[in-house]
Amino acid sequence: MSPEQHLADSHDLIRVQGAHENNLKDVSVEIPKRRLTVFTGVSGSGKSSLVFGTIAAESQRMINETYSAFLQGFMPSLARPEVDHLDGLTTAIIVDQERMGANPRSTVGTATDANAMLRILFSRLGNPQVGPPTAYSFNVPTRKASGVMTTEKDGRTEKSVVKGATYLGGMCPRCEGMGNVSDIDRTALYDDTKSLSEGALTVPGYSMDGWYGRLFEGMGLPMDKPIGEFTDKQLDTMLYAPPTKINVGGANLTFEGIIPKIQKSMLSKDPEAMQVHVRRFVERAVTFQECPECGGTRLTADVLKSKINGKSIADVCSMQISDLADWVRDLKEPSVAPLLKGLQHLLDSFDEIGLGYLSLDRPAGTLSGGEAQRTKMIRHLGSSLTDVTYVFDEPTIGLHPHDIQRMNDLLIRLRDKGNTVLVVEHKPETIAIADHVVDLGPGAGSGGGEIVFEGSLDGLRKADTLTGRHLDDRASLKDAVRTPTGQLEIRGASTHNLQDVDVDVPTGVLVCVTGVAGSGKSSLIHGSLTKQDGVVEIDQAAIKGSRRSNPATYTGLLEPIRKAFAKANGVKPALFSSNSEGACPTCNGAGVIFTELGVMATVESPCEDCEGRRFQASVLEYELGGKNIAEVLSMSMEEAEAFFEDGEAKIPAAHKILDRLVDVGLGYLTLGQPLTTLSGGERQRVKLANQMGEKGDIYVLDEPTTGLHLADVENLLRLLDRLVDSGKSVIVIEHHQAVMAHSDWIIDLGPGAGHDGGTVVFEGTPAELVAQSAKGSKGTTRATLTGTHLADYVKG
Repeated sequence: MSPEQHLADSHDLIRVQGAHENNLKDVSVEIPKRRLTVFTGVSGSGKSSLVFGTIAAESQRMINETYSAFLQGFMPSLARPEVDHLDGLTTAIIVDQERMGANPRSTVGTATDANAMLRILFSRLGNPQVGPPTAYSFNVPTRKASGVMTTEKDGRTEKSVVKGATYLGGMCPRCEGMGNVSDIDRTALYDDTKSLSEGALTVPGYSMDGWYGRLFEGMGLPMDKPIGEFTDKQLDTMLYAPPTKINVGGANLTFEGIIPKIQKSMLSKDPEAMQVHVRRFVERAVTFQECPECGGTRLTADVLKSKINGKSIADVCSMQISDLADWVRDLKEPSVAPLLKGLQHLLDSFDEIGLGYLSLDRPAGTLSGGEAQRTKMIRHLGSSLTDVTYVFDEPTIGLHPHDIQRMNDLLIRLRDKGNTVLVVEHKPETIAIADHVVDLGPGAGSGGGEIVFEGSLDGLRKADTLTGRHLDDRASLKDAVRTPTGQLEIRGASTHNLQDVDVDVPTGVLVCVTGVAGSGKSSLIHGSLTKQDGVVEIDQAAIKGSRRSNPATYTGLLEPIRKAFAKANGVKPALFSSNSEGACPTCNGAGVIFTELGVMATVESPCEDCEGRRFQASVLEYELGGKNIAEVLSMSMEEAEAFFEDGEAKIPAAHKILDRLVDVGLGYLTLGQPLTTLSGGERQRVKLANQMGEKGDIYVLDEPTTGLHLADVENLLRLLDRLVDSGKSVIVIEHHQAVMAHSDWIIDLGPGAGHDGGTVVFEGTPAELVAQSAKGSKGTTRATLTGTHLADYVKG
């Protein structure tokens, strides 16, 4: 430290010593503060374990400890990361890939305070006046009350009589602020040729073997008569009865008709949050249509009449945000100047971050992971905070090369305000802007967890690491493309921003659908193709699973293994499940014991009885091919693939699933690794391996390069080639130039986003797209944004 430097200015590093979280192997690293540091390495190498699981987790845990014990009781308990020492931490703000809530009432506007500002604006300037800001909210119903109101004051109770008090809200009473009403197809609820006791009801969860059977019988419904022979009253009771208290066998129970029960338990949830079998039932039995009273606006007629410059709050929320920003800019009202300034800044931030094509009424659950992450970034752009640590999880996901530069500028702006920016990233364009690079590896899983390089970008380029060797990789255009076997016709597609699009998607080849974010790619493919028979859709939705779930349970791999163990040893298959009869009784098959310490973090320690193996000792005596079930679950996918291929342990069904898991590049994962410890890219590839086993001729993949290291992209391309060569049609929605260059056919949407997109700007081979861009640069024909970037990429 120089003599003139103040002691307080010497803390310019975040020091991590001895990190052991997940697969990290005693990692020690020094990260410069107020700089942009990119963490890279193959998927599963330990990047997220170091950045999110260690640095960000400990920062958040220590901040939580500053709150009172009372407040901490309401907060999630965060365990201390497995690390020897951390020094120099600052407040961490995590901007991750988690989708924004699955609440159907949540929209882009409600999730970002834009709606709250607009409600205040309309309550002040709307003509005619409707009421306070709540009167413009589709989440607040109008309530009327009469009776005695009790108020607590200074330890005494005051009572006053209220007559006809009205609390104004804007919720449409017909659809309850949902924008659509549901109609249930009664033929999908039951088979009228069967009786209740014969299982006539086809609604998930309705079994006559348990309490439901007693309830239906207690309501006087005939259990052994076909439903088709019910009287009108009996049918009305079964379908529409309001909650009715009845006594069944001495127990007080409540019976409710099937339809109101479905509306409460299923239709109030977002379809994406439902279990698969429930979602399939809802899709089959329920049709949603626009609410006839509010026209899908979710608001009452009075609210829709209240306008500013000829536009209601529903009109402005349905506008593209870039257009809404211009509309707000034209409002000149000194009485609400501070509000207009704040709203203007918020809307301009949307446009600046590349989300100007959205509208405020867009349901939050429909945003992609990348869109959700950028929406969360908006609140930080105008923040006055400095000297905080921003942690980003692959911020370029879902971004066209054209948009990546814009994201890079935002990351640099956050750094230049005096913040520490930590980015987990694979894209070379973002690695290029780093002040400091930390490369983890050398491999993935147990083969990773070490720091293989620290330093500058030039140093990484020269380093003999997997990232360094592949940093300047460029896929070349194919010499010859495959010939299509047929075509899928899409006619008049108008979902979201699509402008009556007609396009033929060739089959039997690798098709890449591309275009800038918001140009209409997902609307075209998911809106027109994925509902057809024979189409297997592999999207980016998260895998739902607890720490008891692992790749073996998720893919169905454990089922044939359990049966083989049971057959070889003459016992029940349930013994070989750590969630069933074979579980260690001490830890209930979890492998760890959780000790609650009140407001302090819960302590997790390995179970002493089973030593973390999750099974009873007696179960571990049973073997197959010389290994017990715990040893099999601790094998890597590659080891297990060889183990189950031949010999005494030959299980063709298990080998087939393992083959697919190794194919997608997950050979390093262990069979029993909890799903909660997998990275985003690993989860998507587990899903890809699982769904590759489904029967279908057309595979639709939504950005399969998400979370993939540069070296893994080559493996993915080989996998896609194998799928096409086996007779499948593969359609990939993708921005990665390597996938574009390797495809047989490109469909490019644009030319821009939102209402500036929604048209097909190019159809043809990658070579034709590059050639057109070369001509476009000379002015003879217009180059597309995709073509320009692809041409630059293949030139290298």
